[in-house]
Amino acid sequence: MGNRTFAILKPDAIEKNIYGDIISRIQADGFKIIGMKMTKLNERTATGFYEVHKDKPFFPGLLEYMTSGACIPMVLVKENAVADFRKLIGSTDPIKADEGTIRKDFADDITHNIIHGSDSDENAEIEIAFFFNRAELIGNAGLNCC
Repeated sequence: MGNRTFAILKPDAIEKNIYGDIISRIQADGFKIIGMKMTKLNERTATGFYEVHKDKPFFPGLLEYMTSGACIPMVLVKENAVADFRKLIGSTDPIKADEGTIRKDFADDITHNIIHGSDSDENAEIEIAFFFNRAELIGNAGLNCC
C-alpha cells in the first residue's frame, strides 16, 4: 500500500469558502500535506486530467464544473493513504456517503461533490505528477515518506 495520495478541493469548496474546514478535517485524520496550491483549470488542463472520462455522458458537465472557478490540488501523505482518504471523503454521491464523511457533510450533489481523491496507488502517482513536480513537494516527504 502506498503512502501518498492526491486530492483536489473542487470549485464549489472554494466558492462556498469551506476549504479551510475541509483541510482541517484532512489534517485531523492524520494526513500530512506535502504539496498544495490554488489554481484555476482551463479546458485543456481539465480535459487532460479527466481524459479517462472523455467518452462518458457526464464529461462535458464535469469540464464545465472544474473550469468554473479555482480549485486546490494537494499531495497527502499517510500510511495506507489512498484507502484512508477514500474512506474520509465518502461516496461520490453524498446521499450515499457515510455519516461524518467530507462529502456527506459538505457536498451538494453527485455533480458538485466538493472533493476528488485518487482511487488507486497507481492513479495517485499519475495525478500527483500531473499537477506537481518533485521540487514543489516539501522535503524528502515527496519522494519516499513514511
